[in-house]
Amino acid sequence: MKKITCYTAFYVKEPFKESNLGAKAAHDFCYYSTLRLWSVTDDSFPFKDAHDLTYSVRDDSQWETLRERLHERLRKSKNIILILSKDTKDSRALHEELEYGAKMLGLPIIVVYPDMEPNEIVKDSRLNTQMLQNYWDKLPILNDIMHCVPSFHIPFKKDYIASAISDPDVNVETKKEITKYFYKV
Repeated sequence: MKKITCYTAFYVKEPFKESNLGAKAAHDFCYYSTLRLWSVTDDSFPFKDAHDLTYSVRDDSQWETLRERLHERLRKSKNIILILSKDTKDSRALHEELEYGAKMLGLPIIVVYPDMEPNEIVKDSRLNTQMLQNYWDKLPILNDIMHCVPSFHIPFKKDYIASAISDPDVNVETKKEITKYFYKV
């Protein structure tokens, strides 16, 4: 079966049940919600959410239940969209999503930077690794997996995200060379 969904990974503070809003209270959740909004309001936006493939888990679910659901969604996905913001921190869930999705399943990663403009990500027609390293260091596993799967580094802009999702190099079934990609400004 052809994989058409994207798995979105973003930071949620643990434990998940600190308020009635749970994960929805997380800063990075607003970017995930924006992706969902774009997919509903714009038929040409190619985001198909892997979270829609399985039933939801409650914010107070046990770790093993959450982990099983993450794995199930990742197995049905063509890639991972990682929202990496100034507020992102390493967490057990993010580590698991990246470890299982990228290292075990080989899913390419679209790293989306909400706090950066295109000219900050790309400098002199090259990926600005000096600036991006500050973000990558927030998730030690990310430095590891960028050597295992293709990674695309883009700003949180609708047209960039749509282009990345549609790119065959960001699909587990058609991916090519393992390297760090970016879209020219």
